[in-house]
Amino acid sequence: MRIKPLRLQAGDKVAAVTLSWGGPGTFPYRYQAGKQQLEAAFGVTVIETPHALRDADWIAANPQARADDLMEAFADPSIRGIIATIGGDDSIRTLPYLDLEIIRQNPKVFMGFSDTTITHLACWKAGLGSFYGPSMMAGFGENGGLFPYLAEAVRRTLFSAEPLGVIHPNTDGWTVERLEWAEPANQSIKRRLTPSDGWRWSGGAAARRGRLLGGCLEVLDWLRGTDYWPPLTDWQDAILFIETSEEAPPPQYVERMVRVLGAMGVLQRLSGMLVGRPGGAMPVTQFAEYDAAIERVVREELGLHDLPIITRMDFGHTDPYFVLPYGALAEIDPLNQRFTILESAVT
Repeated sequence: MRIKPLRLQAGDKVAAVTLSWGGPGTFPYRYQAGKQQLEAAFGVTVIETPHALRDADWIAANPQARADDLMEAFADPSIRGIIATIGGDDSIRTLPYLDLEIIRQNPKVFMGFSDTTITHLACWKAGLGSFYGPSMMAGFGENGGLFPYLAEAVRRTLFSAEPLGVIHPNTDGWTVERLEWAEPANQSIKRRLTPSDGWRWSGGAAARRGRLLGGCLEVLDWLRGTDYWPPLTDWQDAILFIETSEEAPPPQYVERMVRVLGAMGVLQRLSGMLVGRPGGAMPVTQFAEYDAAIERVVREELGLHDLPIITRMDFGHTDPYFVLPYGALAEIDPLNQRFTILESAVT
């Protein structure tokens, strides 16, 4: 069981922290749009950690300062939540400077996705349940206002202590369109949506339960062999969630990374798998190749025919998406094609 943080409420102070790429310093207009839309939608007050808005070169050169910002935000009792400004590719460099005891003794909402997987697994090691969800610039900074599906997921997950219940697929359409952040006029242009065609279900017949654990597949791969990789006991009966980044790795790469999880004994212990819709500029026709790559490893190579898998789900590097609470008990019901988070994620 992870420690559950207190739920957020209107009026709370939320800290924006830059743990990887210096996105706010590079595209300040985009950051400000995310900040304003988060505040307007939920009534919170966003404050920046001391170095959150520094330029990207300075951020890249100072991983300890990034970690110090995070530790100060956790230690500050006036701050009720922490949200990553954006992802990147090197938050792993902050790990030597984190104090897990500070995280453990000051549980609060922490959210982000992509490279923030690194910090999520630090929270996991500290015993805190964190949240795989939107960042300030990607998610809350959405062009033309927040997607209703995302706003409802954030409200339901972070602002209510009720069990989350059934998570429904998004039916309003999804997007990976990139409107250049350097052009402020683009912020008011809504992105084009691709029609949603539902999630894909395979394997199993009986409903299976487990606690949620996972992240961005490429970033998870970087943590193998470190002290921050969860021990095999943590994977027992877990529901693994994975998704791929905007770099759109080819299906063969996904197959190899999933194969490694089998070699480590992770897949054989799971209750189920959740796979996000592939990120990046990838043709929809190639989604089936992703599904087939995962199936080859799980079904043909490992013989795990009863392991339920849901693919093309609404989380990760396509928008909009729902929020996944680390450590929350969830259920995959293949017969009724229903995915449920059975408990609250906050207290």
